[in-house]
Amino acid sequence: MKTSTDIRNTFLTFFEQKLHQIVKSAPVVLKDDPTLMFTNAGMNQFKDIFLGLKSPKTKRVADTQKCLRVSGKHNDLEEVGHDTYHHTMFEMLGNWSFGDYYKQEAIEWAWTLLTEGFEMDPGRLYVTIFEGDEQDGVPIDEDARTYWKTYLPEERILPFDKKDNFWEMGAVGPAGPCSEIHVDMRSEEERAKVDGASLVNADHPEVIEIWNLVFIQYNRLADKSLEELPDKHIDTGMGFERLVMALQNKKSSYDTDLFDGTKAFLQARTGLVYADASEEEQIAMRVIMDHIRAITFAIADGQLPSNTERGYVIRRILRRAVRYGYKKLGLEQPFLHEMVPLLAQQYKGVFDEVEAQQEFLQKIILSEEKSFLGTLAKGETRIEKYIEAHPGLTEIDPDFAFELYDTFGFPFDLTQVIAGELELGVDKKAFNVLLEQQKQRSRSASAMTVGDWTIVQESSGLPEFKGYDTLSLDTEILQYRTVQVKNKSVYQLVLAETPFYAESGGQIGDKGTIHKGEEVIKVLDTKKENELIVHMVDRLPSESTGVWTAQVYPSFRAKVAANHTGTHLLHAALRQVLGKHVEQRGSLVSDKLLRFDFSHTERVSEEELQQIESIVNERISLGIPLLEHRNIPIAEAKSMGAMALFGEKYGEFVRTIVFDSDFSVELCGGTHVDNTQAIRFLKLVSESSSAAGIRRVEAYTGDRAINFLAGKADVLQQISSLLKNPQNVFKAVEDLNEKNKQLEKQIQQFAAEKVGQLKSSLKSRAVETHGIHLIKDIVEVGSSNDLKQLSYDLRNSSENTLVVLGAVIKNKPLLSVIMTDDLAQSGKYNAGNLVRELAKEIKGGGGGQPFYATAGGKDASGLSSAIGKVEELL
Repeated sequence: MKTSTDIRNTFLTFFEQKLHQIVKSAPVVLKDDPTLMFTNAGMNQFKDIFLGLKSPKTKRVADTQKCLRVSGKHNDLEEVGHDTYHHTMFEMLGNWSFGDYYKQEAIEWAWTLLTEGFEMDPGRLYVTIFEGDEQDGVPIDEDARTYWKTYLPEERILPFDKKDNFWEMGAVGPAGPCSEIHVDMRSEEERAKVDGASLVNADHPEVIEIWNLVFIQYNRLADKSLEELPDKHIDTGMGFERLVMALQNKKSSYDTDLFDGTKAFLQARTGLVYADASEEEQIAMRVIMDHIRAITFAIADGQLPSNTERGYVIRRILRRAVRYGYKKLGLEQPFLHEMVPLLAQQYKGVFDEVEAQQEFLQKIILSEEKSFLGTLAKGETRIEKYIEAHPGLTEIDPDFAFELYDTFGFPFDLTQVIAGELELGVDKKAFNVLLEQQKQRSRSASAMTVGDWTIVQESSGLPEFKGYDTLSLDTEILQYRTVQVKNKSVYQLVLAETPFYAESGGQIGDKGTIHKGEEVIKVLDTKKENELIVHMVDRLPSESTGVWTAQVYPSFRAKVAANHTGTHLLHAALRQVLGKHVEQRGSLVSDKLLRFDFSHTERVSEEELQQIESIVNERISLGIPLLEHRNIPIAEAKSMGAMALFGEKYGEFVRTIVFDSDFSVELCGGTHVDNTQAIRFLKLVSESSSAAGIRRVEAYTGDRAINFLAGKADVLQQISSLLKNPQNVFKAVEDLNEKNKQLEKQIQQFAAEKVGQLKSSLKSRAVETHGIHLIKDIVEVGSSNDLKQLSYDLRNSSENTLVVLGAVIKNKPLLSVIMTDDLAQSGKYNAGNLVRELAKEIKGGGGGQPFYATAGGKDASGLSSAIGKVEELL
């Protein structure tokens, strides 16, 4: 049986022999493409070539690309685990032709590789072609049908509509008909009963697509029409996991050797044998085996779990895996992080970033696991308390279920499971309505409508960045468009040449102007869209033709450059003081400050920060000149000591920035000072935790750093004056702080004595009414916690006791109702119901548990009537 490694190598070797250059996978986290959250197809890194914005360095390439399909149009998350062949993270084997070979060669080589290279049974293969679309004006793909007839009978060449056989990059962009290859993996007996042709594209688990050959020949415009591209391209994608499943003759991709290591781990940890496990247990194991790959590769490529955008998607995948382990497999302790070394070993030599960051990855995942296991426990507790507070409940309120999901990250389906165990319902439709409303709010908040580019003049390649050498140049406008963001127009220009640096690598985009004659247009920001430099401007030009002068604000660039060079010096100093394990994990370089995230597990001490700052400022004062190497081979840059950051896509030729070859050598596309003395001074202003295993420092440079220190000196002088100018200000403040602590202790003692006296007074004024020992009054306490503690102490003083207290805290009225368990369990009285009625008197509301509840309000004058109403309500 061919191993997955053999299969991958066979594919790459085949196309290498067909004169394809084998290129590296792009990261799964896209940094310069606003249209995609993650790399979801092999073609993503070649979009600019298909769009005609970039000339290919070679016309034939092949690779294996890491892909994530967990968001947007391509989202397989909910299917994962429930079937045997969907995955969140998968490899996409692909071969591309950029204006070179076309349909005939693509079809011939696909057939040859499958039937000869992989020795697949030709009798089990079916292909689909595009049947045409009248509305788009695209005819049936007769060329593909003709070429396929060389290898297959016509009854196994199946036409399908646009949904299945017309590929489009997105709402706009490259498009074209495609031809899919499907394999029938059923037994001979099943194949004899039902013709495989009838099961193609019918979601049959054993008749599946393995390879899609896309013939890119159109560009979809914003008005939905199609225009012919000047060059025709080939873009193929073959799902590696499905191919391995077919070649290893397995019914499930989870039974292939790709999942042997993680499956063995789960079997050892749970004591289950996968093949003998229940369906629910198998689903849980499949979810975990799949999700750990997506989590690991996303974090390795630079995306940490978080509560926003990409980070939230990764956190959701991780929590889904933890939840399945917790609820279905009894894994109540963290386990996912222990699977990372298995993946590091498995993908060594293919995706080495996992092995290189193994320890870091494990720390991040372990931290997330611990946090969510706590969330699970808290969620279950919240549900228990909610049910306690609503006796006789038959259904959990969907608003409460949504609050658990939205605020506390508690999955809805887990709420369903718990509700089912307690024989309670929960309205999924109502929950979905709330979820959709939230999505609509989110979509409307970030809604973006992009118009087509208006071409002013054609260009043979990408616009050229000249900003390393000049801040001003004469240029021409190539194209412009208007983008609607939150119902506001944003105007964008592309220039033939530009001095404006586009936001990238943590450095913000340049600002400035473009002008011609008397017309001046402000450049508000500069961004990258794939490799296109896009200028965000305050308005479109009245006349787009002619020569324009592009000018970057010099003071803005100078500040940004100082902060960027400061970041490089800081990175080197951090590694020198803390150790070589320190690696960049994110940065922000602006005109105001620099922020640097780096891998380190412990808080950086004050002494270490002083040492780091001292090293950086020493380098600044030495006046080290910039040594820049442009367009050198990446191997040469690495031999100079330059570090390649994980999650970045580097070309064959790179730019290195050197400030003393023995101190700071980095791969970098940003702008820098010519000499370190231009920075003047760097001051670290904060150190904190950014995420598990990641620390963050912020710093100022130049005038802002000097002004910051001057401000601190002024404050110190003011403090010294307040303390009557002691010789040692620090010692004087320290003594004052100690004295303050002693006074606070005395205040707490006095407060405790006062509460004790109050407690005795309240007990002495208790009354017997309706068979209840009732304590009620308006009291003076310092905080809501004091009110709660006093209420509990009085409740515990005797049986059959009800305590109702009112207080004004921070100018707001509060009510507290608490009773002994015998009263609450009698069914006659409910603290939550009682406090809600009393709260009407103070124009407020509240609730809680049957034995204890609180309420707040707006009208403190109503406290007396609230307390007076207690006996009437009883």
